[in-house]
Amino acid sequence: MKFYWQLFFIFFKIGAFTLGGGYAMLPLIEAELVNKHKWIGKKEFLDMTAMAQSAPGILAVNMAIFTGYKLRSYMGAIAATLGAVLPSFVIILLVAIFFRDFKNNPWVERIFAGIRPAVVALIAVPVFRLSRSAGITYKTIWWPVLCAVAVWWWKVSPVYIVIVAAAGGYVFCRGGKK
Repeated sequence: MKFYWQLFFIFFKIGAFTLGGGYAMLPLIEAELVNKHKWIGKKEFLDMTAMAQSAPGILAVNMAIFTGYKLRSYMGAIAATLGAVLPSFVIILLVAIFFRDFKNNPWVERIFAGIRPAVVALIAVPVFRLSRSAGITYKTIWWPVLCAVAVWWWKVSPVYIVIVAAAGGYVFCRGGKK
């Protein structure tokens, strides 16, 4: 029972004190689960992140589900997911109750304008860390850049990119390379 509470509080702490959504949470999840507790290896964390991104739903919730399930089956998944979701639920509920009184306040608008660049930085950090773990080098950097350009410039759906990447990975690994 102690482990479930520990797992709950790890994800609760991450969910409560991280701005910017799932991508901003990834370095904190990695720090707790891979570096501090050593419950998951780096490669396994990278694989779980890829699965969480590919699965429908919210990245942080998917990571909580996969992590909890890997560590302690269904009860672990429930504990981690509740820990990840509860802070956001409470904060959004409080914002919904009180925000209408402050939504046109210039101070609030300035605060949100200041938070935006920080959120971009919080999202950029896991991108660089994951690229290093995924083995992206100067020779292979053009693949993620091409995918990003396809999504941004040509408005290609990320679903198609995931399907093509999965098929390419299958063909590549089937050829005997790992």
